Amino acid sequence: MENKLWLNGSLARSPRANHILHLLKITFMLTLGLAFTFGAIGFAYMQSPQFGKAPEGKRLQRIKESPNYQDGQFRNAHATPTFAEGYSLTRAIYEVLIKRNPRKTPVDTIPSVKTDLKSISLDRNVLIWFGHSSYYMQIDGKRILIDPVFSGNASPLAGMTKSFAGSDMYNADDFPEIDYLLITHDHYDHLDYKTILRLKDKVSKVICGLGVGAHFEYWGYDAGQILEKDWDEVIEVGKGFNIHTAKARHGSGRTFRSNNTLWMSYIIDSPSQKIYVGGDSGYDTHFAEIGAQYGPFDLAILENGQYDVAVPYIHMQPEQTLQAATDLQANCLLPVHSSKFVLNRHPWDEPLIRLAKLATESNMPLITPMIGQVVALDDIMQAFVHWWEGLN
Repeated sequence: MENKLWLNGSLARSPRANHILHLLKITFMLTLGLAFTFGAIGFAYMQSPQFGKAPEGKRLQRIKESPNYQDGQFRNAHATPTFAEGYSLTRAIYEVLIKRNPRKTPVDTIPSVKTDLKSISLDRNVLIWFGHSSYYMQIDGKRILIDPVFSGNASPLAGMTKSFAGSDMYNADDFPEIDYLLITHDHYDHLDYKTILRLKDKVSKVICGLGVGAHFEYWGYDAGQILEKDWDEVIEVGKGFNIHTAKARHGSGRTFRSNNTLWMSYIIDSPSQKIYVGGDSGYDTHFAEIGAQYGPFDLAILENGQYDVAVPYIHMQPEQTLQAATDLQANCLLPVHSSKFVLNRHPWDEPLIRLAKLATESNMPLITPMIGQVVALDDIMQAFVHWWEGLN
């Protein structure tokens, strides 16, 4: 027995067997060392400030008292699985990042207009869209900025979710003083660490959902600047000018823990304008409920993009976006959440192509400005071109 012998209940190994065992030990130790190293690097990276801060202390206690918080998480009004039956996080990531899909990104540069935001007279009621879900409004003397993302990236990993060429003409330095910064939820394509830092000295007040204020305090904002709200609350911002918080059907989270902060939509109710700010949301009964309570709306701003059959409960297909606008009793619709980042599998221009066709068939006025184009809210039926047509 050349290779192994039992002696006194133990295995006597040949030099060759000892050599193989030694190599296996080295391989095991190297694997363990690499796993520990990558784990330590990952843990250290997760301490980066861009990941924000989890709610704690008095903030967490207030969250626990919310009727919308159960078993350690905020909950939607109706059951809302993250993925459709048969899908998982692994499959969804594979299909978005790995599986080939033609025309996810435009070959051509996205057309845009560079407007001098600081020169717009405060007595003008205007809206300027910056791609995806970022836009600026002047309404009855108040300057309002929603979900600004101007770093060129919508991911904590540099280079993972880069903005399309031509879609990032604006940055924080282009803005005048901001009266109210509205954040719909804390996902990276709506709450951008670098942008928020650069805006800090321009922002008077931040309005956000419960828990989201922890990120802002961690990033240097004063607690007195932050108005952290639950659903169905109201903030008086001027005489006859209120901002209401309302439901959405979505989720939240900047780390591996989900739904520890609250997502929401807003109703801007000023002396001259009534505007619905939808944020991200799957289709549900809350649109009709909000329409019945606050409608009709002069304008509904609703997500229309980054949808997929894998996530039917948290993002709307174009048909649902149109139905939501109808439920809200909206006089016209501005579609957002497209034309800047790849966050799902559809061709980059498909959301606008589909919705434009549906809106024409149903006689719903569609507001489709180019990035940076001034929309006159007092004359919102101004002519808009289908700027995405003819681009590759």
